[in-house]
Amino acid sequence: MASKGLRVIIGLSVASALLCGCSKQSVRAPAAGGSGKMIGVSLLDLEAQFYQAMEASMKTEAAKFGYGISVVDANRDQARQTSQVDDFLSRHVAAVVLSPADSKAVGSAIVEANNSDVPVFTADIASTAAKGLVASHIASDNLQGGKVAADLLGKALHGSGSVAIIDEPEVTSVQDRVRGFKDELSAKFPGIKIVADQTAGGERARASSVADNLLQQYPGLAGIFGINDDSALGALSSVESAGKGGKIKIVGYDANPEAKKAIDAGRMVGDPEQHPDLIGKLTIDAIHDFFDGKKPPKRIPVTVGSYTGRTH
Repeated sequence: MASKGLRVIIGLSVASALLCGCSKQSVRAPAAGGSGKMIGVSLLDLEAQFYQAMEASMKTEAAKFGYGISVVDANRDQARQTSQVDDFLSRHVAAVVLSPADSKAVGSAIVEANNSDVPVFTADIASTAAKGLVASHIASDNLQGGKVAADLLGKALHGSGSVAIIDEPEVTSVQDRVRGFKDELSAKFPGIKIVADQTAGGERARASSVADNLLQQYPGLAGIFGINDDSALGALSSVESAGKGGKIKIVGYDANPEAKKAIDAGRMVGDPEQHPDLIGKLTIDAIHDFFDGKKPPKRIPVTVGSYTGRTH
């Protein structure tokens, strides 16, 4: 999950008729001499830099193995994503990759793929549906990442003060990072109190609106944890507009280029740093192993780093 930016499409674009109702998509055909297998990928939000990086690395890795790949944008809409899976199956893809728009409701789409004997892999966001078999889930260790966020904010506040979380509780990866954040604050920074945990859906404009309300409701607020960089940057805009830039400490999550610039300038404290390029690569590697008759691990965790500014 990550900030919005101008999307760069890598590979060949196709006519919209190839996938009904999907305005953002790109397809890379199998390389000459490749297996001819096609992988269908539906990512949560291709306006987000995080998913753009994941898409690019998936395409690079798929080309290495000679696989075709079709990447489409779920646009945070589960009905849209389910329709995309239907389309993939009608085109007889060899595997499906999902970053679920709704971790529970995605189960019906996974079951459809299972019934067609098409393996399903989840990347970044897991399925929590009661039904539907996922071959492997590849994602950041978000519990660890949430602890990194708590350490960054806790140290910036010297262990005391009131903080708020700008959340997106529908998403499993976010659930893990918030749990890690809360656990770490409780264990290491008992003088810090969480006074609010409000959702903004991972979107910058909504996060700014939520932050405006938080500043009114909690005039003594000392810190904000945004569960992705859109949430953090939206909060930053509100904080600076209120004349409290630098006074209210802000930590985001992802360390995308825009957030890094804010951190480098001292406008944000820091970020747990995800590696969407590695998530994308490892997802295709897991699919390749599956095609080769190997059983990939059910979970493939990717360690989260910490970004606190450029080193000179």
